[in-house]
Amino acid sequence: MKSALARNVLAVVGRETPRLPDAAALLSAVPVPVVMLDGQNRFRYANHAAEQFLGMSMVQLLQHGLADLLPRDNPIFQLIEQARQNEVTISDYDLSLQSPRLNKQGITVQASPMHEEPGAVVLVMQDASSARNLDRQLTFRSAARSVTGMAAILAHEVKNPLSGIRGAAQLLESSVTPADRELTVLIRDEADRIRALVDRMEVFGEKPIERGPVNIHRVLEHVRRLAQSGFAEKIRLHEVYDPSLPPVDGNRDQLIQVALNLVKNAAESISGAGMTNGEITLITGFQHGMRLSVPGSDQRMHLPMLVVVRDNGPGIPDDIRANLFDPFVTTKPSGSGLGLALVAKIVSDHGGLIEVDSRPGRTEFRLHLPVVHDDGESM
Repeated sequence: MKSALARNVLAVVGRETPRLPDAAALLSAVPVPVVMLDGQNRFRYANHAAEQFLGMSMVQLLQHGLADLLPRDNPIFQLIEQARQNEVTISDYDLSLQSPRLNKQGITVQASPMHEEPGAVVLVMQDASSARNLDRQLTFRSAARSVTGMAAILAHEVKNPLSGIRGAAQLLESSVTPADRELTVLIRDEADRIRALVDRMEVFGEKPIERGPVNIHRVLEHVRRLAQSGFAEKIRLHEVYDPSLPPVDGNRDQLIQVALNLVKNAAESISGAGMTNGEITLITGFQHGMRLSVPGSDQRMHLPMLVVVRDNGPGIPDDIRANLFDPFVTTKPSGSGLGLALVAKIVSDHGGLIEVDSRPGRTEFRLHLPVVHDDGESM
């Protein structure tokens, strides 16, 4: 098999050269998942990146076929068969690889036949999720900045006239007929409602946050107690924690606000669907991951702390999922659409990333946050 792989690599390189290392060693160093399937779509090779991508070692994969990981109606099987029959390289984009074992979205798959091995196909799978998450994070930051500017304008231009309107309504209230008094009360209440909205938007101001070592489990435990004593008292809450995690480099109060917002949204989604078996799971973990470079700067983000809020509710509608963290986007009849925008801003202020994966019966909000070194430095 190695010789066939070597000849395939040499064909790509375009010339024979004795300086090339063994093909398997080359492929193991490639950071893109690469697997080889035989004519029955059973695994015959997987590089290190593929092992991580599929969540199984090569020894385990060699005992399975692709159909053991994915349903047979997945488009990837048709892609493989076309490459095999036409003996050409075929690519497809934005594929979903979903099963009880896998949950990968937006995957680019390239299938190439191996002429030296009849029926064999090499699959190259590229997951663009890290790049997409970084793009989304930059979008969230832009959205937060736009709300910041809007909040400053509203605070300056709206609050003062609102105070005058409310004061005038109070003065009129004592000197008008009972029928007209209802109108003055209405004016006063609406002025209070607008002021409350402006106050909520002022939290988007560009104020530096005080950060330090924070035990994320104490944050989540505090949120769990609040939820179970109030809005989530009829919903089961589970905790799946990694007890060996280092402290988060963050602000305790703001991290509580983030977690509380996400848990409250999950509880409202479950309650709104009338579910009697609602569950919310809080998860923490450590992932070495990769360092992400922010376009246009020399900043690199290393975010090994993973915090997940998962629920079994009805899921997020497709039509708002792409803009979920934008200001004023909401599915609630009485919602302002600022809760998740604020969550995104706080996570951004911590130098972290937030992503969401949702389908009916399973919604996950995943926070990727920096942690504190033993020497007190953020990483």
